[in-house]
Amino acid sequence: MTQPIFLIGARGCGKTTIGRRLSEACQYQFIDTDQILQQRAQMTVADIVANEGWSGFRARETQTLQTVTAAQHVIATGGGIILAPVNREFMRQNGVVIYLKAPVSVLAGRLEAFPEESQRPTLTGKPIAEEVREVLAQRDALYREAAHTIVDAANEPDEVVTQILAALADGSPQPARANSALLR
Repeated sequence: MTQPIFLIGARGCGKTTIGRRLSEACQYQFIDTDQILQQRAQMTVADIVANEGWSGFRARETQTLQTVTAAQHVIATGGGIILAPVNREFMRQNGVVIYLKAPVSVLAGRLEAFPEESQRPTLTGKPIAEEVREVLAQRDALYREAAHTIVDAANEPDEVVTQILAALADGSPQPARANSALLR
């Protein structure tokens, strides 16, 4: 397989950590869209949002996604990249989309342990667990719509990579609905 692998999921699901390990396992190049976006803008995500609003950030996010997509790349996306229908369609048409799904308690725990406010600005201004619950409730269906495969990102990173490699080895990933066994 040479097509790009897109990692999607909520903040704190491990897209960057898993992406780096998966890229090594596949001998692919690793790309983090938020890092590239920040380098190009010479601002943090928080600064972009403060200066341009979320709509400005989302426009930059779409542009970044489309310009970094290439064969033999593992691409860790921002948690909200799936909000734009064009991004969901682009990823599904141009690669394999893996949804790193984790429960609210795991996501909130990771975000509280490693807050990184400059990279992960609050979306609602509410406490982390409450924000994660609300955001995930709004986005889960979009993650599922975009995904070819869903894996349990609550596991240790090496186990998550093993799950992804197994799904990829089974052939062309099927729509997420058909791979719900991977959630167990």
